[in-house]
Amino acid sequence: MGGQSLCSALCNVLNKVKPYLALVSLQFGYAGMYIVSMVCLKHGMSNFILATYRHVVATIVIAPFAFVLERKTRPKMTLPIFLRIVALGFLEPVLDQNLYYLGMKLTTATYTSAFVNILPAVTFVLAIIFRLEKVNVKKIRSVAKIIGTLITIIGAMVMTLYKGPIINFIKSGGAIHHGTAAESADKHWVSGTIFLIGSICSWAGFFILQSFTLKKYPAELSLTALICFVGMIEDAGLSLIMVHDLNAWKIGWDSRLLAASYSGIFCSGIAYYVQGVVIRQRGPVFVTSFSPLCMIITAILGAIILAEKIHLGSIFGAIIIVTGLYMVVWGKSKDGKESETNEKSNGLQELPITGNVRSISVEDEMNGIAKIVTIPASKNPFTTRGT
Repeated sequence: MGGQSLCSALCNVLNKVKPYLALVSLQFGYAGMYIVSMVCLKHGMSNFILATYRHVVATIVIAPFAFVLERKTRPKMTLPIFLRIVALGFLEPVLDQNLYYLGMKLTTATYTSAFVNILPAVTFVLAIIFRLEKVNVKKIRSVAKIIGTLITIIGAMVMTLYKGPIINFIKSGGAIHHGTAAESADKHWVSGTIFLIGSICSWAGFFILQSFTLKKYPAELSLTALICFVGMIEDAGLSLIMVHDLNAWKIGWDSRLLAASYSGIFCSGIAYYVQGVVIRQRGPVFVTSFSPLCMIITAILGAIILAEKIHLGSIFGAIIIVTGLYMVVWGKSKDGKESETNEKSNGLQELPITGNVRSISVEDEMNGIAKIVTIPASKNPFTTRGT
C-alpha cells in the first residue's frame, strides 16, 4: 500500500510538472534553431526557401505518427475546420517565420530572441479580446498576470534600448563568425524591428486560432501534420514568386540541410504538437510566457558560436524579464488550481439515503441562493452528477 501511494504521488507530481518541463525543453530547441538558422542565412540561403524546406521535413516526420496513432480518434474534416487550418498555415509557417527570418538577418540572433519576449504580452491582450483569458482586478492572480506582462515588456525594452558595457563571460576567439560588434552599426535595425513586430503579431494570432481550432478538432498530431503540409504548399508558392533562381533550391550536406532538418523536426513538428497539448490544458498565455527563457539561452549560445557580444543591458533586461515571467506563470498556476477545484466540486457526490423522505438544503453556486430539495426514501445510495 505504501509503495502504491508513493508511486501515485510521484505520478501526480510528474503530471503537474510535465507542461513546465515540455515548454522549457522547447525553449532550448528554439534557441538552437535561432543559432543554426542564423549561420545558414549568413551563408546566403533564402529565408523563403528555408521556411519551405523546414515544413517539408516537418510534414514527412509528423504525418506517419498522426496517421497511425490517431486513425480511430481523428475527427471528421469539415470546411470551417479546413479554412482554419489554411489560416494557421499562413499565420505561422508563412507569415511569422518569413518575417522572423528577415528580421533576424537585419539584426542579430540575440536581439531577435530578446524581442520575442513581447509575445506573451501580445498573446495576453489577444486572449482577453477573444475571451480566452479572464481578468478580474479584484483577484491577486489576475493582477499578477497583468503586472508580469508589463514587467516582461519593460525587460525586453531594457535589453533593446540600453546596451551598456560588454561583459566578457566567455572568450569567443574560436567562434564561427567574427566582427559582429563592428557589423552591428551597419544593420538595418529599424526595418528588422518592424519585421519582428509583424512576426510576433502573427505568432500570437496563431496561438489564439490554434486554441479555437483544437476545440473543434481535438487531434493534436493530425492538426500539426495538416498545418505543416498546408504551410509547406503556401511557402513553396511564395518562394517561387520571391526567388526566381532555381539554383537557390539546391541543398547539400551543409548548414542548409542542418537548419531545415533541425527546425523542421524540433521547432515545427514537435513544437506544434507540444504547444497544442499544453494549450488545451493551460491556455495560450501559459505557453507563450516561457519565451523569455529562450532569449537567455540564445544570448549564451550566440556569444559562444556567433561571437555576439553580451552587454550589461542584456543581463539587466534578462533579470527583469525572468521576474515578469515568474509572475505570469504564478498567476496561471493559480488559475489551474481554481479550475481543478471547480471540477472536483462539480463531480460525483454520494448522497447515502436510507431513511424516510427528507429535505436537504442545496446552495446554488451560480446565484448563491439556497434551495430546498425533497429526496424520496431509498435503501441504496445514489449519485448525482454536477451540472
